[in-house]
Amino acid sequence: MGGRKISHGSVLRRSLAGNDGATPARLPVPIILLLVSLIFPFIIFVGPLRLSVYRLVLLIFFFPVVFTWLRGGAGRIRLADLALLFFCAWSTLSYAVIHGTAVSIERGGIVLVETMGAYLLARCYIRNADSFLLMVRVLFWIIAILLPFAAFEALTGQNLLLKFFDAIYPSYRDVYKEPRWGMRRVQGPFEHPILFGVFCGSAVGLVHLVLGYEKAFVSRVFRSAIVSVAAFFSLSSGPLVAAGIQISLLLWNGVFCTVKSRWKILFSLSLIGWFVISMASNRSVPQIVISLLAFNTSSAWNRLRIWEYGSASVLKHPVFGIGLNDWERAPWMVDSVDMFWLVPAMRHGFPGGISLHLALGLVVLGILLRKGLSKRQNQFRTGFLITMAGFYISGWTVHYWNATYVLFMFLLGSGAWLLDAKPEVESGQIRGTEEAARQGPRYSRFPLISTRAPEAPPTVKSNRGAGRK
Repeated sequence: MGGRKISHGSVLRRSLAGNDGATPARLPVPIILLLVSLIFPFIIFVGPLRLSVYRLVLLIFFFPVVFTWLRGGAGRIRLADLALLFFCAWSTLSYAVIHGTAVSIERGGIVLVETMGAYLLARCYIRNADSFLLMVRVLFWIIAILLPFAAFEALTGQNLLLKFFDAIYPSYRDVYKEPRWGMRRVQGPFEHPILFGVFCGSAVGLVHLVLGYEKAFVSRVFRSAIVSVAAFFSLSSGPLVAAGIQISLLLWNGVFCTVKSRWKILFSLSLIGWFVISMASNRSVPQIVISLLAFNTSSAWNRLRIWEYGSASVLKHPVFGIGLNDWERAPWMVDSVDMFWLVPAMRHGFPGGISLHLALGLVVLGILLRKGLSKRQNQFRTGFLITMAGFYISGWTVHYWNATYVLFMFLLGSGAWLLDAKPEVESGQIRGTEEAARQGPRYSRFPLISTRAPEAPPTVKSNRGAGRK
């Protein structure tokens, strides 16, 4: 046959690329811009709007990613996408009902950009294992760069990053927090130490299993320790809980790696433990968990009161919530609500709280039940699910806002490629198949078909007239 020669190796390498058919040489620029922008503390006012660097990045790419999503560039539109879109729409409606059109447009627009913008940016630009790996690598290096500044701040009390950024452009103010264990609670380039801890602690599972895939054990532990120590410097219960949950799940996964049903066993043990504690204690399981996970007794007590008064507020305003109005609570309680999963229901009623839960549940459950993944895809899935578990559990002890909220929505969307992933060909299979393609089959019932052009038939002399005289 004529025409160009097709390499078996090139075909196999293209099969590794995932859904888009091409392994990216570098991470798409919008992903890098968003991740880096999260650590810029500049406060930018445009009229009455209070913007930030990451909001500007999301605004720039919002309509392109929405059009890409609608055209199917992020795979088919899924129920989780629609649940998040409903959350944004209902939030806007509830603001309009409670505060009027002007507040609804301003606040609803921010919710839409920070929620769907961050989520769809990841959905559209992270479409295979390679881009997912590169994203985790960028996130790791951002945290690794923040670590020495965090150590300096914890030991000296001087926030060099905020001083540096504030000298360039107006930035967040340096929040004083009472030292713990003889160290300052590190705020870094964020508004609060909790946000710094959540940002760094969110990457433990991803760094260990995604960035550490097929790496030496010491290398995996070293990188995981970097993000864990950075989160520790926040000295906040929520981030420490998130990191601790991820480390515990990583240990379970590592110790019982040869047990195929290890996650089913863990789930069953958790249900049994929940039942036993409920029967043996005069307190509910959430109350016990909150009291154990809080950094100190007063913090635990305050969170229990937040749940008591906050849930009562939801029951009293079940449809549209209270919006931005103050919530009913004991006179001695502060106005902050340190429970991320409670705030949407308080502000926007049951529809807002349920839709946000539904979006997370649909993504996580769909990825959890995904079949036919390769070894690398399966490990990346485990890292993603462990990270989401840390986010979910710690969300009952802290609130995610601004940069950490955007990071949560971004990471939620970054794992959705697993729902559409095609099984990869493992590296060992590539080498073996390429060698077999070069050598051809040694034994076969059928003749080997050559791809070379057939040789011209030999010239045969005519014998016509040979018997004639």
